[in-house]
Amino acid sequence: MSQQNQVIFNGRYELHRRLGRGGMAEVYLARDQLLDRPVAVKVLFPALATDAGFVERFRREAQAAANLQHPNIVSVFDWGEANGTYFIVMEYVEGQTLAETLRDEGRLHPDRAAEIAADIAAALGFAHRNGVVHRDVKPGNVLLTRDGGVKVADFGIARAISDSSDQNLTKTGSVMGTATYFSPEQARGAAVDPRSDLYSLGVVLYEMITGSPPFSGDSAVAIAYKHVQENPTPPRRIDPSLPETLEAITLKTLAKNPANRYPSAQDMRADLRRYLDGARIMAEPVLAPPLDPGATSVIAPTQYGQETALVSGPVGYPPTNGYGEYDEYPYEPEEEQPKRSKWFLAALILLLLLLAGLLYLLASNLSGNDTQAEQVTVPNVVGKPVDQAKAELEQLEFEVITTAEASEQPPNQVITQDPPATTKADKGSKVTLTVSSGPEPVEVPNVVGQSQTDASRALTELGFLVNAVPVEDADADEGTVVSQDPPAGQQIAKGSQVTINVSSGSGLIPVTDVTNQSENTARSNLQRAGFTNIQSRQEASDEIAAGNVIRTDPAAGTQIRAGDPIALIVSSGAQQVQVPQVQGLTEQNARTALQNAGLEANVQSQPVQNENQDGIVVQSSPSSGTSVPQGSTVTLFVGKFQGGPPTTNPN
Repeated sequence: MSQQNQVIFNGRYELHRRLGRGGMAEVYLARDQLLDRPVAVKVLFPALATDAGFVERFRREAQAAANLQHPNIVSVFDWGEANGTYFIVMEYVEGQTLAETLRDEGRLHPDRAAEIAADIAAALGFAHRNGVVHRDVKPGNVLLTRDGGVKVADFGIARAISDSSDQNLTKTGSVMGTATYFSPEQARGAAVDPRSDLYSLGVVLYEMITGSPPFSGDSAVAIAYKHVQENPTPPRRIDPSLPETLEAITLKTLAKNPANRYPSAQDMRADLRRYLDGARIMAEPVLAPPLDPGATSVIAPTQYGQETALVSGPVGYPPTNGYGEYDEYPYEPEEEQPKRSKWFLAALILLLLLLAGLLYLLASNLSGNDTQAEQVTVPNVVGKPVDQAKAELEQLEFEVITTAEASEQPPNQVITQDPPATTKADKGSKVTLTVSSGPEPVEVPNVVGQSQTDASRALTELGFLVNAVPVEDADADEGTVVSQDPPAGQQIAKGSQVTINVSSGSGLIPVTDVTNQSENTARSNLQRAGFTNIQSRQEASDEIAAGNVIRTDPAAGTQIRAGDPIALIVSSGAQQVQVPQVQGLTEQNARTALQNAGLEANVQSQPVQNENQDGIVVQSSPSSGTSVPQGSTVTLFVGKFQGGPPTTNPN
């Protein structure tokens, strides 16, 4: 974009070059002239700007994304209308997209893939808690910064979960997103919820560790069909060296039934962190076809710490919930029993027969009164609020016991249950729920006196959300943190907001020197300096030309606030005075009268025939009563008697 054709939106955003092009808009690198920083500006195609539906979708994108302030989400600063179309101003992220990284470098190391997926899950979890489903999670919408950070971008087709406007943009049957990363419910045009984003993230994770997405085809319809009808090839069939636990996490997110995926993005992120820390994951192993026919292998620890065998079987997955059955206890061979004497064996057999008889008699006596306890299937309540989970279990006549445990999951959410879901248990038996008490509290550091950048970085690294508020403070340098809330040393949960008050300086501006400038020029210069309350009044001046500024009030250099009044003292020219009546006065008296009026005298003789006019002013130029600038010279014609015939007046 050439300099002479530079496009500036709203008099502020100067577009430089195009960064990319999407389905609805183009993205440009721009400069925010007001804050002097680079930004990304997404501009809706002009052809779509006339479509009310597209414009509404574009507007909602800005409103939804502007409320999502999170370290792993690209910030939205502003939006508006210009040049016959609409635009959104976003944070500019230096780096490249995950799609570009996969294209240039191929698949990623499993640990790096898990780290990226965990950060994406953190971003999605925050958005979901604020009522927004992304609906288009894909490598092209994930930005990797130069320092290794991860940011999720483009909530271009995101929808507010709670939206209920007349022009419903989230209605069932509206298929939005990218086919390769569709969830099955998206492909069917059904209603979606946050678990749909988790499926798409699972596709991204699958692609990161294997080098290609799980499904491909000649058309979007063919790919969508596979998402609904086919199961993905297990990643370890593609690369047997991949960790079994990471495969289990990936396949859990790709479950066709949303109920079999992670309950929330926070749960998925927590499992990815457990994988990276070498801890036991929550995802149960999926019963997949073995790598070699007839082979039996062992997967990494599951939720309950058992090892599970993958046995040979038909290609595909069971038609139930997609998870394999596993033994509650690992098999241990019996130790060889020591040899006993035949007498000891005979006594043991007799004792057992007596015991069996007693048990038979007891059972016979109780058979008329007792019946075998009814067994029911324990439901899956992991990820649900504890009150809801207790209600479901108590309705099935289970006795519920709860224990609290600190975790990354939201407070009062069930994180584990015992017995596990789908287990058969007696009515009236106990079910123990482990309930999240929220993240371990973190001590708020002292950031007062630090720059806004350093303070924000320190707080963000500890997991806090930062709310920076500019305040006037004459005693602190601009951009320095002057106070914080909560104060340093207080223990609060990760994800809590910390407000930092940042000095914007004293708020005083020195008055610009506009002396001898025209009134319009002086007014413009003061407005450019930030002043808004500018007045003017006139004053005579012998030195400053009429229409130019004599001075300002307050004087130039005085420090005042932007809204304080400033007066421009504008010259009306030199002061005007009237020539006094001097005709008939003596020369000396006439001089005194002119001097008192602020005028100068120039005396010339004029012959007169009347000796009574000798030494008397007979006329003046300019004449008496004429208005002249103060300091002007008035010529006095003084009579000089010479006798004889009259002479001609030289003037």
